[in-house]
Amino acid sequence: MKKSNSQHSLKTYNILNTSSLPLLILVFMFVSCSSKSAYQNYESVVYQTSQAGDNLKLITSNDAKPTSTEIKKVALQLLPNEEFQKYYGFGASFTESSAWNLATIPVDLRKNVLTKLFSPTEGAGFTLTRTHINSSDYSNTHYTYIEDGDEDLSTFSINEDLKGFTGEENEQVQGVELIEPSYDLIPMILEASSIPGADIKIIASPWSPPSWMKTGETLEMTNGTLQPKYYGLWAKYLSKYVSAYAEKGIKLWGITPQNEPLHYHDARWDSNGFTPEQGRDFLRDYLGPQLVKDGHLDLNDLDSGLHVLIYDHNKSTMNDYVAPTYQDPEAAKYVWGTAFHWYANSELKENNWYAEELSKLQKNWPNKGIIHSESSIDLDASAPIAQYWRESTDYAGTFIPFETYAYDIITDLNHGTQGYVEWCSILSDKGQPNPYDNFNSAPILINPVTDEVIYTPLYYLLSHFSKFIRPGAYRITLKGEELKGLIYTAAKNPDGSIAIVVYNNNEEGYEVSIKLETKTYTSEIAAKAIETIILQDK
Repeated sequence: MKKSNSQHSLKTYNILNTSSLPLLILVFMFVSCSSKSAYQNYESVVYQTSQAGDNLKLITSNDAKPTSTEIKKVALQLLPNEEFQKYYGFGASFTESSAWNLATIPVDLRKNVLTKLFSPTEGAGFTLTRTHINSSDYSNTHYTYIEDGDEDLSTFSINEDLKGFTGEENEQVQGVELIEPSYDLIPMILEASSIPGADIKIIASPWSPPSWMKTGETLEMTNGTLQPKYYGLWAKYLSKYVSAYAEKGIKLWGITPQNEPLHYHDARWDSNGFTPEQGRDFLRDYLGPQLVKDGHLDLNDLDSGLHVLIYDHNKSTMNDYVAPTYQDPEAAKYVWGTAFHWYANSELKENNWYAEELSKLQKNWPNKGIIHSESSIDLDASAPIAQYWRESTDYAGTFIPFETYAYDIITDLNHGTQGYVEWCSILSDKGQPNPYDNFNSAPILINPVTDEVIYTPLYYLLSHFSKFIRPGAYRITLKGEELKGLIYTAAKNPDGSIAIVVYNNNEEGYEVSIKLETKTYTSEIAAKAIETIILQDK
């Protein structure tokens, strides 16, 4: 995905091969003037989050100077003209559970929380997000947008995302005072979008069609698969959802045909199965044509309308899943790119964060986008902050959350990924509401009784990317020696600023020097810390 400079080189060659003396003098003057570095007036600003307690701390120039001559050093070099993939953003998701938590706190506090999430100046500046079509594992109940058996979609309504909460949806929400019962998923999205400077792209994903369209379920909207006779109806349903959201002022950026299509045998929440071939056929013969018919998708410019992302499941097996679709031109023509998740967390490190799978995906399908669309960890309610820095568990083993996130994000970016989305943006301090006893952490946790708001280390970690690598940025080359426990990436923003993100997983600090043309910028990164170094014009 590296950008070519061949056109610029050709123009220079043609000018230098003219024989006109006045023109040669003009060219010499131009070259002499242009030799002045575009970066000569750049200065550095450094932010750090660490196990020692820094939370996106602004490091002053004095703080950034090495404190010891004995400190280990690492030298990096920026090549800003070597550009790779374009970035679309970083962020976390809108869920019904997130909206419910916001409905339990005072309005001014709610607005502050949303500002901290979506303001590029006062907060994390989240830009790429996700939401669920019908209910998900982070909804209060199972729900769809139509009545049972409605094959005409005459009862279709997104009122479930608008109607607010009663406090009786499930045991977890009962007895909790709602400050604004009318609040809900769509009001949350609209309010977030109104934050000054907010620039939000939303990917929508269905967890399950209505039960009556499926076969093989174990519980309501759980496991099983969509019956082929309803493929056309389900495609119309999804397209109608896109239209209905647009009518409410929410233009969706992307859609995936199915969340986690391979997790449909033993799921405990809303789920639906699609084999790679079923997914291909559904998109090629039903969903793709329906989205085109309804004006959501422009086959001549897949980047201008709704972005269709296939797969939306673990990156360990994504290449096998997407191949049948990408190998079929009639199916592939509808697809902007691949969405993937990171689970199982504990298997990531031993598999080098599946960097080879990412490289294979990028090599095989270089014209298709790549987005990380979901990650999460189980919540330790007794230590919601400390748990990020110590060993945690999932169903497959153990991992350290902060380390896992930092390595996963940076590895993804260095291997072509164009955006990174966490699951729920907000949950309660108990990881609720979730009727399935699957309690996750989130960037922000709210105690719905006391109104305490907790910004977890994940909030600050994601901010190191979302706040400083803005939509439209390009990854650029950052070269340096490979050191165990140190990983880094760099991007050039549309405004010309450069963001370098460095994660130090070692037990000791490092002096990091970054060379940009003739200038070198130096900072000291603490042990177990992530830093974003911003190089920008004075």
